[in-house]
Amino acid sequence: MKETLRQRFKQVLAPTSEEPMGIEIAGSEGNYLLGPKGEKYLDLISGISVSNLGHQNERIKTAIKDQVDNYLHTMVYGEYIQAPQVMLAEKLTQHLPEELNSVYFVNSGSEAIEGAMKMAKKVTGKTDFVAFKNAYHGSTHGALSLMGSEYFTDGYGPFLPGISHGVYNDPNSVDLITEKTAAVFVEPIQGEAGAIPAKIAFISALRRRTRETGSLLIFDEIQSGMGRTGKLFAFEHHGIVPDAITIAKAFGGGMPLGAFISSQNNMKHLSREPVLGHITTFGGHPVSCAASLASLNILTESTIIRDAIYKESIFRKLLVHPKIKGISGKGLLLSLDLGTPAINHKVIDYCIANGVITDWFLFNEHSMRIAPPLTITKEEIEDACETILKGLILS
Repeated sequence: MKETLRQRFKQVLAPTSEEPMGIEIAGSEGNYLLGPKGEKYLDLISGISVSNLGHQNERIKTAIKDQVDNYLHTMVYGEYIQAPQVMLAEKLTQHLPEELNSVYFVNSGSEAIEGAMKMAKKVTGKTDFVAFKNAYHGSTHGALSLMGSEYFTDGYGPFLPGISHGVYNDPNSVDLITEKTAAVFVEPIQGEAGAIPAKIAFISALRRRTRETGSLLIFDEIQSGMGRTGKLFAFEHHGIVPDAITIAKAFGGGMPLGAFISSQNNMKHLSREPVLGHITTFGGHPVSCAASLASLNILTESTIIRDAIYKESIFRKLLVHPKIKGISGKGLLLSLDLGTPAINHKVIDYCIANGVITDWFLFNEHSMRIAPPLTITKEEIEDACETILKGLILS
């Protein structure tokens, strides 16, 4: 008897959990993922805030195909002049504060964090970092060292020394920032804690203290960036300019791509004493950059980003039920608090069984993730909310 794809999946792919979602994907279209037997799933999580423009966007596909016809990988990052990289960096920095004018391309969010950590040490000559409990910055060793969760770091230590973990949105956490602090890493919206927006007083306190100590303030925009919160970057809601940002996920337009961005003065430290202080083989892959540029053009030339706020209001209006304890987040990075993990998982299972893909948060198992493509329609939001509410009734 021929083995199924599901059986082969379990035999040859290294697992990330004992119970993966296990949805078999055969295709995609718009805001939907398609199964091999005609199943159709409304994607309410965008591959964890990646597919901001949905699936199979024609402009992105055309950009990918055109670049494939020109060249693929040519040389390690930073040596050859490649138009997709230059054009993307130019477009990106046009939409950032003037202080953020130098882009270092990598492959993922974890790599962006690692590069930013190295850059901060080199620029400041300091060794320590401050991060926050329930923050997720990636799973490589340096990024994992920033994570303030004993559960998700168990068994992988020892970690980098000199890292302190404050309490998110607690201004008293600024006391952890000292003259030894190279950088503070913070999410403008703490994603895996359940889409918790930073308070302006908290971010302002971090900005003041990092200036006092000569430390860098680095915003992790890996999940919150690229229009998801109703601004191209979530930090724009606060009116505070960081010293650097890290981006990935939706940045690649569906392709693997990340970056850390700072000033030219800061970034030049990575190129000397020693030369090649930071290096990547595939970072800024031309095909990924072409896809990213097409995605960025669509986002900045349309109303898609600002429409996220209106679509947020529809979710908030429709998702009313006694079992719903609250909705947190901004734009289309939302968290639906269902009170207990048991209820949350029952509703998630119901949604998936009825054609709506959603899930929970790493540090908030009692809340449901709502982060659909920014292209989701009013009708699709209504359908999704109807399914969620039916699941609540039956849970």
